Amino acid sequence: MMGRIWTGDEVTEDTTLTCDVCVVGSGAGGGVLGLELAKRGLDVVMLEEGGYHTRRDFDLDEAKAYSTFYQEGGNRATDDLAISIFQGRTVGGGTTINWCACFRTPPEILERWRDVHGVKGLDTAALTPHWDWLEERLSIRDWPIERANRNNRILWDGLGALGYSRGTVKRNVRACAALGTCGVGCPTDAKQSTLVTLIPEAVEQGMRLYANASVRQLSTQGIRVTAVHADVLDPATSRPTGKKLTVNAKVTAVCGGAINSPGLLLRSKLTGRGNVGKRLFLHPVVISQARFRERVEAYSGAPLTVYSRQFIDRGPGKLGWLLEVPPLMPLQSAVALSGFGAEHQEHMASLPHANALLSICLDGVHPGDEGGTVALRDASEYTRFKVRYPLRDFHWEGFREALKVSARIQFAAGAEQVMSPHSRPVVMRGEKDIALLDRAPYSPLECSVVSAHQMGGCAMGGSPETSVVDSTLRYWDLDNLFVVDGSVFPTALGVNPMETILGVARWGSQHVAAAVGSTA
Repeated sequence: MMGRIWTGDEVTEDTTLTCDVCVVGSGAGGGVLGLELAKRGLDVVMLEEGGYHTRRDFDLDEAKAYSTFYQEGGNRATDDLAISIFQGRTVGGGTTINWCACFRTPPEILERWRDVHGVKGLDTAALTPHWDWLEERLSIRDWPIERANRNNRILWDGLGALGYSRGTVKRNVRACAALGTCGVGCPTDAKQSTLVTLIPEAVEQGMRLYANASVRQLSTQGIRVTAVHADVLDPATSRPTGKKLTVNAKVTAVCGGAINSPGLLLRSKLTGRGNVGKRLFLHPVVISQARFRERVEAYSGAPLTVYSRQFIDRGPGKLGWLLEVPPLMPLQSAVALSGFGAEHQEHMASLPHANALLSICLDGVHPGDEGGTVALRDASEYTRFKVRYPLRDFHWEGFREALKVSARIQFAAGAEQVMSPHSRPVVMRGEKDIALLDRAPYSPLECSVVSAHQMGGCAMGGSPETSVVDSTLRYWDLDNLFVVDGSVFPTALGVNPMETILGVARWGSQHVAAAVGSTA
């Protein structure tokens, strides 16, 4: 069987397809699942809302990239606009536009899923063979400190000067030219995203992929999904063309990621006994900016290659965080850096000397931390959901302490100035000024918070009363519906989530295949 990729402009009439498995979404979850099912000889149809873009489209034009390859044109945010959310929307999903950081799931997180949330059979031993395979297939390798750019070396040096733990990050790249533009798509295909690895292999195995297909609803009858209904989108405008795509599959796997997967279930009147859209986790991030006398050029070189989990566990009730650095592309920085008017202009003029530290906070692991929610807006809202994520006192305490630690690290590495992410930034010119962070305002819109890691919304667990899918990723109340992406995580991870999603999807593929009747 020969597969193929179609784009929206090629679907010129209403079309109905039949197959064994319909996979909704093509990112880390869908990409792995599609290949594993196709390799078993199953007839797979994959539907992706985003467009089909390749290295020829990744021309480093930031304005085009964010508006084309990201959800809501790069403007997705919580309802109160307090947290900006960066999430992929293209064939390959987040794997196409992320910064290539790969971590296996921390064992303590998997143990928490077992002990607190009742997840069965998903532990380090079960996932290890899948991670081994994926790391070989996707060329996931350590990026040695000798190849770190100056931006990452600042974190490395600052951590070392203060005696904090530090490590180098594994990246899924092959023959990487270290252009630093991972976030706008890789123009050399060095990034081993599902776009250039697993999806082409799945298509060779016979998988049919339809890009620009926005799945609007699942039809159900009794305990089974009977059809998947999608609107065909114009690749040029992302607006519906009026053509419909209907897939009649033996089994359906929703792989749209946190926010979109719960959104699709809710549109389909599948509430999971009230649990769909609950326990959304964002790894909320605060960013500490610094200026160095020498050029840092944080927009060049491999973007994220050093990390520290020194502060991931601060004790009961205290928010911990992972430390990493982001690339500072010009347009991205113009949005993220603090200040207005002449002050902001000065920051942008000194961009070659800028460094930033991310404090990626681990949410969902403390009693009472239920995260956020995803809900539907009215029918006129085509892609936007009502995303709520209340920031409570313990979040702000964690953000404040994280900013203080970041400032110490940046000064230890030689920063001449550090600024907080407040709307009126706290400007520090030495360690003695770090105490000023205690007097700064900590509330929505006064202190900038962002997210590039979305998890939860269709949580996995041991009971249908508290979770959406069981320990085989099957929707509790339907025999032939699975959710296979980061939305099934019962908590956040405390590390970048891509490799966990890849591993869980490959592990979960056995359960999806079994539901079709495949024993291969």
